[in-house]
Amino acid sequence: MTESHPKITKAVIPAAGLGTRFLPATKATPKEMLPVVDKPAIQYVVEEAVAAGLNDVLMVTGRNKRPLEDHFDRNYELESALEKKGDESRLARVRESSDLATMHYVRQGDPRGLGHAVLCAAPHVGREPFAVLLGDDLIDPRDPLLSRMVDVQEQRGGSVIALMEVAPEQIHLYGCAAVEATGDGDVVKVTDLVEKPETADAPSNYAIIGRYVLDPHIFDVLRTTEPGRGGEIQLTDALQQLAADEKVAGPVHGVVFQGRRYDTGDRGDYLRAIVRLACEREDLGPDFKAWLRSYVTEEM
Repeated sequence: MTESHPKITKAVIPAAGLGTRFLPATKATPKEMLPVVDKPAIQYVVEEAVAAGLNDVLMVTGRNKRPLEDHFDRNYELESALEKKGDESRLARVRESSDLATMHYVRQGDPRGLGHAVLCAAPHVGREPFAVLLGDDLIDPRDPLLSRMVDVQEQRGGSVIALMEVAPEQIHLYGCAAVEATGDGDVVKVTDLVEKPETADAPSNYAIIGRYVLDPHIFDVLRTTEPGRGGEIQLTDALQQLAADEKVAGPVHGVVFQGRRYDTGDRGDYLRAIVRLACEREDLGPDFKAWLRSYVTEEM
């Protein structure tokens, strides 16, 4: 019989980055608030956590990130104005973000890397397994990656990371996993991890993408993890320690994702994500695709 592990209810979203790749747009606006069609990128991420049953969300923020808190709070003046106009549709959309989840916030005082950002969540998470979602990766809701990862963690224990096969020449952009097959086709056992290896040194072409379900012992490891690549505390380095010795906190498994992922951390991919999502919208798609076809035909 499969061993049962504690139910996961908490999600952590690191959102303290400066967004330098999107300057000057992010000089005064958090990168997480940049719109993807008509919702900020961060809302898609919170919606994904909630869809996986994680209604307790901690956002790790930094300076100039107050708009994130405001977005998930009530705006009574705006709601009142929409009510007076009888604009029920827009009123519902405004209230949607504030009703999504129970939101909490903590500041990462120093930008010391993803591992340090996750460590900032320790007092809130306690000794429960929890999910980490990075805001640059938007996962299509029709491909429920996080739900699958939660199921794997609750069945197998330990920690679970999301993996995606990439071209060998791209692996240096990601953390990379050495893996062994398991009885499940989309689940592998992780035996080693390397942060952004050179192509010749990569143990595979399985790249870590921005979803994790972690055993709380990760906090103990992070507290003693020395700064690694870029002088930052790397979550990958801490996970490598867990993968090397599963007696510490159980095994590390990977879920190999083959669905739709939108990378909003890169300017080109951000634009492509907007086009893809707009094309798939029932209210926007038909007209937008017709215009897009015409535009491409004229330009080509």
